[in-house]
Amino acid sequence: MRLRAETKILKAKAECSLRRAVTAFNTLREDDGRATEVLLTTQHAFEMLLKAVLTQKALRVKSINVFDPKSRTSIGYEKCVKLGREHVPLSEEDAGTLRAIDALRDVEQHWHGIVSEAILYSHMRAAVTIFDDILQRFFGEQLADRLPARILPVSTEPPRDIQLLIDEEFTQVQRLLAPRRRGRAEAGARIRTLLALEAHTTEETVISERDVAQAARQIKAGSPRSAVFPALAPLDTNVDGEGLSLTLHFSRTGKGAPVHYVTEGVGAFGIQKVDLSAKYHMSRTDLAKKLGLRQQWERLKALRWHCDIDDEVDDDYHHAWRQQSTTIHGYSDRAYQKMKDALESPGFNLAQVLRDYRQSGRTHE
Repeated sequence: MRLRAETKILKAKAECSLRRAVTAFNTLREDDGRATEVLLTTQHAFEMLLKAVLTQKALRVKSINVFDPKSRTSIGYEKCVKLGREHVPLSEEDAGTLRAIDALRDVEQHWHGIVSEAILYSHMRAAVTIFDDILQRFFGEQLADRLPARILPVSTEPPRDIQLLIDEEFTQVQRLLAPRRRGRAEAGARIRTLLALEAHTTEETVISERDVAQAARQIKAGSPRSAVFPALAPLDTNVDGEGLSLTLHFSRTGKGAPVHYVTEGVGAFGIQKVDLSAKYHMSRTDLAKKLGLRQQWERLKALRWHCDIDDEVDDDYHHAWRQQSTTIHGYSDRAYQKMKDALESPGFNLAQVLRDYRQSGRTHE
């Protein structure tokens, strides 16, 4: 595959940042900003790698644009991950890992958190696994061929189950917040890290000091981990191989309480949705254009019906706002991805779905 000049530059920057990340990870320094450097450079490595892939694919997919059409500046990390879900494509679990790395980086860069060695290692190992996978799929290269194998992240201990690590952190916070303990600052730092991990399962998140304070109050009051950090319940780790060939992916078990988006002032804590319009940013017209169903409104209705997009039981795909006498419908990236996957699935027949929709007697707006 002949690479564009921009693709080569971005790919080289990605590899350079990953080299810095793994060098920082393996350094003998323990308390000289090591975790911060690892997270900063790992996040940058993935932004550059995703942009390299998107820039190359833009030759064939004209809808891909790594520059904001309004400001004409290059898109940021969050947008890269969103486009990566659609065009790379990244699995939702791997996208969650990249969001979590970004959330941990944000806490470290703009304030302070405490990332345990085991949590840092598991995320770095997962990052190397994802980086290597993307490199092989799109450039036909292995990470071990691009970097000396001796510098890949290694540890004297095998990766541990993420739920055990979360339990350990929660227990540590409980101890720090016990009566007559002066561990409030350290407890807050560890709570920020736990909140950052919720990015594995929740899109478009922000960690506020109100969230940290309310989590601390609930922990001091004796609330269990499942009540304080419900979004962490489904998180799991899948480990395969050993030594330098070891791979690690975060996954979801499907267990645990659902996470609901809340607005400012409701009093909920944990991961908050800052703006629902950012999550449900696509109109029905936008969906039709992206799915190649422009002016085919009944087919779009039938496809939404087939995929249960407007099902009120699951608010992950659709949200409706009431403005005076008008209802505005918004759709998320996950709604688009589900409909796109249905259209591209083997044997899918949209004409038959349309006939079934008509016979169902259901009416869609």
